[in-house]
Amino acid sequence: MSSTSFKTLATTAQVVRTAIRVSLLVGSVLALINHGDSIINLSLSTQNIIQILLTYFVPYCVSTYSGVKALQSQQRQLNRTINSDVP
Repeated sequence: MSSTSFKTLATTAQVVRTAIRVSLLVGSVLALINHGDSIINLSLSTQNIIQILLTYFVPYCVSTYSGVKALQSQQRQLNRTINSDVP
C-alpha cells in the first residue's frame, strides 16, 4: 500500500471542511482581538483587510497541515499492521 501525497490528503473533503471550521472560529476570535475597534467603527484600511485575511489563512494552513500529518501517521500505522501480518 503506497503513501498518499500531501496534496491529495490536503484537498480531501474531511480535511478541507475541518480546516474551514477551525479557520472561521480561530480567525474570527483573533480578528476581533486584533482589529475589533476598526471592525466596529468600519474604518478598515487596506492593510487591516490584508492582515485580517491572513488571520484566517494561518489557522486554515495549520489545521490542514496537522490533519494531513495525522492521516499520514494513521496510514503508516495501518501499513505496519498489514505488513506485520504477512508471513
